[in-house]
Amino acid sequence: MAYLTDRKRAEGMGSAKSGTLHHWHMTISSAALAVLIPLFIFTFGSILGASHAEVLAYFSRPFPAIVAALTIVVSFLHFKDGVQVLIEDYVHGAARKPLLVAMICLSYAAAGTGLFAIARIAL
Repeated sequence: MAYLTDRKRAEGMGSAKSGTLHHWHMTISSAALAVLIPLFIFTFGSILGASHAEVLAYFSRPFPAIVAALTIVVSFLHFKDGVQVLIEDYVHGAARKPLLVAMICLSYAAAGTGLFAIARIAL
């Protein structure tokens, strides 16, 4: 029977460098989303079903455009962090790095596309 300390048992099990920072990013983004999602629902819900011209006029105002842009950015950053944890926990082998790169690129591309659409409407 081997008597190992907790440190010896954990040695070689992976790095413990960025877990706390990653946890804080997820906590902050989820708190921001707890505020932004209801704001987005109320701003978007009031214009739902309107004509194209009315929607363009509505989102050319600063408050709805800013709420939509912040919701898009924070949502996709939260998605990126969550999917990164999921891939790191459940994908092993050679597929891990390509999936991480693909999901990070997809998240930033979707956020950029959403911001471009909001900017195009608002400006």
